[in-house]
Amino acid sequence: MNPMLALRQYQKVGAHAQTSEASPHRLVQMLMEGGLERIAQAKGAIERKDIPAKGTAISKAIGIIGGLCEGLDLENSADSVADLNQLYIYMMKRLAQANIDSDPRILDEVAGLLRTVKEGWDGIAPPGPQF
Repeated sequence: MNPMLALRQYQKVGAHAQTSEASPHRLVQMLMEGGLERIAQAKGAIERKDIPAKGTAISKAIGIIGGLCEGLDLENSADSVADLNQLYIYMMKRLAQANIDSDPRILDEVAGLLRTVKEGWDGIAPPGPQF
């Protein structure tokens, strides 16, 4: 058996176990972590001039941020949630631009924004185990 294939399968099983046991708060944290990982992967791909990997990583990051955006309750929430929605939309647009321009500075900008949102989210963690 290919050791890399086995490692990927092990990681998938581990990720599935984490998501099936995680609280809703932790799931959002995991999405944000995944978005930051994909942005870092895209930046590495730009440095290596690996265009297909860059596109894949940025597309996944856009999808993750889109998922965060879709999870917002815009009908029954405060203006701050609408502002967060607009920030997520901005991030997705900037990621698309980073893909077009192969610009790592845009990726740094979006990663900084997402990191700031994640820090705020981490700060409001409910008491108890988060898995």
